[in-house]
Amino acid sequence: QVQLVESGGGLVQSGGSLRLSCAASGSIFRISAMGWYRQAPGKQRELVVRIGSGGSTTYADSVKGRFTISRDNTKNTVYLQMNILKPEDTAVYYCNLHSVARDYWGQGTQVTVSS
Repeated sequence: QVQLVESGGGLVQSGGSLRLSCAASGSIFRISAMGWYRQAPGKQRELVVRIGSGGSTTYADSVKGRFTISRDNTKNTVYLQMNILKPEDTAVYYCNLHSVARDYWGQGTQVTVSS
Protein backbone atom coordinates (compact mmCIF):
# COMPACT_ATOMS: atom_id res chain seq x y z
CA GLN A 1 0.00 0.00 0.00
CA VAL A 2 1.30 3.43 -0.96
CA GLN A 3 0.80 6.49 1.20
CA LEU A 4 1.61 10.02 0.12
CA VAL A 5 2.13 12.82 2.64
CA GLU A 6 2.39 16.41 1.42
CA SER A 7 3.85 19.33 3.31
CA GLY A 8 4.97 22.89 2.69
CA GLY A 9 1.77 24.72 1.85
CA GLY A 10 0.80 28.01 3.40
CA LEU A 11 0.02 31.68 2.88
CA VAL A 12 2.36 33.81 0.79
CA GLN A 13 2.20 37.19 -0.87
CA SER A 14 2.07 37.58 -4.62
CA GLY A 15 5.55 37.22 -6.06
CA GLY A 16 6.70 34.99 -3.23
CA SER A 17 7.86 31.39 -3.17
CA LEU A 18 6.89 28.12 -1.56
CA ARG A 19 8.31 24.62 -1.71
CA LEU A 20 6.03 21.63 -1.47
CA SER A 21 7.21 18.14 -0.56
CA CYS A 22 5.55 14.78 -0.98
CA ALA A 23 6.95 11.76 0.81
CA ALA A 24 5.86 8.34 -0.41
CA SER A 25 5.87 5.02 1.38
CA GLY A 26 6.29 1.75 -0.47
CA SER A 27 8.81 0.40 -2.91
CA ILE A 28 7.31 1.51 -6.22
CA PHE A 29 8.23 5.18 -5.97
CA ARG A 30 11.32 4.99 -8.11
CA ILE A 31 9.54 3.23 -10.97
CA SER A 32 6.48 5.45 -10.92
CA ALA A 33 5.60 8.76 -12.45
CA MET A 34 4.84 11.46 -9.90
CA GLY A 35 2.77 14.56 -10.31
CA TRP A 36 1.33 17.62 -8.66
CA TYR A 37 -2.27 18.59 -9.28
CA ARG A 38 -4.29 21.45 -7.89
CA GLN A 39 -7.92 22.26 -7.34
CA ALA A 40 -9.24 25.75 -6.78
CA PRO A 41 -12.71 26.37 -5.30
CA GLY A 42 -15.41 25.69 -7.84
CA LYS A 43 -12.96 24.33 -10.39
CA GLN A 44 -11.88 20.91 -11.56
CA ARG A 45 -8.64 19.36 -10.44
CA GLU A 46 -5.91 20.13 -12.97
CA LEU A 47 -2.42 18.89 -13.68
CA VAL A 48 0.33 21.27 -12.62
CA VAL A 49 3.36 19.19 -13.49
CA ARG A 50 4.37 15.56 -13.92
CA ILE A 51 7.77 13.87 -13.69
CA GLY A 52 8.44 10.43 -15.08
CA SER A 53 10.53 7.74 -13.45
CA GLY A 54 13.38 8.75 -15.74
CA GLY A 55 13.07 12.43 -14.95
CA SER A 56 11.16 13.70 -17.98
CA THR A 57 8.78 16.51 -17.11
CA THR A 58 5.52 17.98 -18.38
CA TYR A 59 4.37 21.38 -17.12
CA ALA A 60 1.08 23.17 -17.46
CA ASP A 61 1.51 26.31 -19.55
CA SER A 62 0.34 28.45 -16.65
CA VAL A 63 3.31 27.48 -14.48
CA LYS A 64 6.13 27.13 -17.00
CA GLY A 65 9.14 29.17 -15.99
CA ARG A 66 7.86 29.62 -12.43
CA PHE A 67 7.49 26.10 -11.00
CA THR A 68 10.08 23.32 -10.90
CA ILE A 69 9.48 19.70 -10.03
CA SER A 70 12.22 17.38 -8.82
CA ARG A 71 12.46 13.96 -7.26
CA ASP A 72 14.85 12.25 -4.89
CA ASN A 73 14.56 8.49 -5.28
CA THR A 74 16.82 7.90 -2.27
CA LYS A 75 14.24 9.64 -0.08
CA ASN A 76 11.08 8.59 -1.94
CA THR A 77 10.23 12.27 -2.16
CA VAL A 78 9.07 14.62 -4.88
CA TYR A 79 9.33 18.39 -4.57
CA LEU A 80 7.60 21.34 -6.17
CA GLN A 81 9.44 24.65 -6.05
CA MET A 82 6.99 27.44 -6.76
CA ASN A 83 8.34 30.90 -7.54
CA ILE A 84 6.73 34.17 -8.60
CA LEU A 85 3.45 32.98 -7.14
CA LYS A 86 0.25 34.63 -8.31
CA PRO A 87 -3.20 34.85 -6.68
CA GLU A 88 -4.50 32.49 -9.36
CA ASP A 89 -2.15 29.80 -8.03
CA THR A 90 -4.31 29.62 -4.91
CA ALA A 91 -5.61 26.06 -4.59
CA VAL A 92 -5.29 22.80 -2.75
CA TYR A 93 -2.27 21.01 -4.17
CA TYR A 94 -2.32 17.22 -4.38
CA CYS A 95 0.55 14.81 -4.88
CA ASN A 96 -0.07 11.92 -7.25
CA LEU A 97 1.74 8.64 -7.84
CA HIS A 98 0.86 6.92 -11.09
CA SER A 99 1.54 3.21 -11.20
CA VAL A 100 0.50 0.57 -13.71
CA ALA A 101 -2.16 -0.71 -11.34
CA ARG A 102 -3.68 2.54 -10.08
CA ASP A 103 -3.22 6.15 -9.03
CA TYR A 104 -2.52 7.19 -5.46
CA TRP A 105 -3.27 10.61 -3.98
CA GLY A 106 -2.11 12.58 -1.00
CA GLN A 107 -4.46 14.42 1.33
CA GLY A 108 -3.67 17.80 -0.20
CA THR A 109 -2.01 20.94 1.08
CA GLN A 110 -3.46 24.44 0.85
CA VAL A 111 -1.56 27.15 -0.98
CA THR A 112 -2.94 30.66 -0.68
CA VAL A 113 -1.42 33.60 -2.53
CA SER A 114 -2.54 37.04 -1.44
CA SER A 115 -2.50 40.02 -3.78
